[in-house]
Amino acid sequence: MLFKQDVVDELNILARYNLTSLQEGIKVHHDASPQVIAATARLFHKGLVTQEDGGYLTHLGIEVAQKVQSVLTTLSAE
Repeated sequence: MLFKQDVVDELNILARYNLTSLQEGIKVHHDASPQVIAATARLFHKGLVTQEDGGYLTHLGIEVAQKVQSVLTTLSAE
């Protein structure tokens, strides 16, 4: 199975979260790209973030974001 662009967009949103401070969320503004707005809304509907425009990671969102960021770190290593 290959990654669809919608999934890649969602992964990119999760990669933006600062996992060293779970009190720090993100806010996707109305002037962001339509892909970013849609990806963030999908993450909300999947129960990974607390607000349709970002907010904080849920417990599930923290687990998934940790995995996403771990994969990115591993694949980005030279």
